[in-house]
Amino acid sequence: MKNTAPDIDSYIADFPEHVQVLLQQVRATIHKAAPEATEDIKYAIPTFVLNGNLVHFAAFKQHIGFYPTPTGIAEFENDLSVYKQGKGSVQFPLDQPMPLDLITRIVKYRIKRMQEEKKK
Repeated sequence: MKNTAPDIDSYIADFPEHVQVLLQQVRATIHKAAPEATEDIKYAIPTFVLNGNLVHFAAFKQHIGFYPTPTGIAEFENDLSVYKQGKGSVQFPLDQPMPLDLITRIVKYRIKRMQEEKKK
């Protein structure tokens, strides 16, 4: 699904209703875990920014892609092992509940890592 929306609301609105629900769940979960982060569209997908790109997410035909960078994937390797992965990305199937608790933990970990990197 190609999407060139100018903002996250527009991005989500371009998908079928059942996918919109999942995207809104992921978005709200990231907001709750990182309330100081701002929203943007980068690489044509929703991005949360806090001291740099915090995480990205996107909808596809069969899954929601979640992009917490390679460090976010490596730290949660065991938890993510049941999902298809790429370098810095994981695929959450559309026909399964979104692992919102896991997303929360990954976002909080990314915040911590980015704060540590900023101090260096």
